[in-house]
Amino acid sequence: MAHGADAARPVLPSAAAALPEPMPRYLTHLRVARRVADRTLALYTDALTRLVAGIAEQGAELARTQPHHIRSMVAQLHGQGLGPRSLALQLSAWRGFFRWWGREGGVLQNPVEGVRAPKAAKPLPKALAVDHAVALAQFESEHGNPALQARDHAITELLYGCGLRVSELVGLDAQASSTAAGWVDADDAMVHVLGKGRKRRSVPVGSHALQALADWLPHRNAMAHASEPALFVSQRGTRLTDSQVRSRLKAQALEAGLPTSVHPHMLRHSFASHLLQSSGDLRAVQELLGHANISTTQVYTQLDFQHLAKVYDAAHPRAKRK
Repeated sequence: MAHGADAARPVLPSAAAALPEPMPRYLTHLRVARRVADRTLALYTDALTRLVAGIAEQGAELARTQPHHIRSMVAQLHGQGLGPRSLALQLSAWRGFFRWWGREGGVLQNPVEGVRAPKAAKPLPKALAVDHAVALAQFESEHGNPALQARDHAITELLYGCGLRVSELVGLDAQASSTAAGWVDADDAMVHVLGKGRKRRSVPVGSHALQALADWLPHRNAMAHASEPALFVSQRGTRLTDSQVRSRLKAQALEAGLPTSVHPHMLRHSFASHLLQSSGDLRAVQELLGHANISTTQVYTQLDFQHLAKVYDAAHPRAKRK
């Protein structure tokens, strides 16, 4: 049977034994005082092992580590394929160690303070292929309530045809008024919405969307409560919610046989990407989307380039580069 002192002694990862002092003591502090999980302790041990190796490669002493040593190590690890999130974890472990060692009187300054990992690239928005987007907009289910089918068709046409945010769509009222967040003017073929930052914008509405709305309105008038101003209502007669639109759109895409799950913002991305592919007018797309900064819209130029690259790879006789 183990003695009480032995049973209470913290168990460190085996790699910790090879680390120089005071690193094992710091890991013990994390284990006992901070009560970190075993997985976290293992990750920190690995990060400190890298720190020791990196400092030794630069011919420096651990206690005399400078910010330029840390930056050099970050650049080297990044060059070896370590991603921004992994680098941020390394820096967090190193920063915590030097902070603790400073409190212990081992170092006068923390060389990791002010050093940041490179920013992770933002993932590109996902857009549907043109034929998939059109197929979804044209899809008419053979099952279910005709009123709900008419409503869902109108919703899809507006999301893809006008690039609306789901919040803008559910905020539409059936009639224009001083209190309405948004409405559709069928005579002028425009939809007026209240976007982010409570900024108003107007977007043209195509003939297919106008027809879908005309088909939905008789059902809407029969379903909506007398006092309900919303353009799109649920079976209970009240304004449709964001989550209800997401759920219905996902089910509709599944029934239509699309190869990917679809959410409302994907139709907004598809609107922007397909419009840019056809027109090349980035400023116009910015206005239609209601982006305050052109940099937000520029992400769709990358999607457009990906589309062109796929066309090239598929069609050009010299495209096969492997």
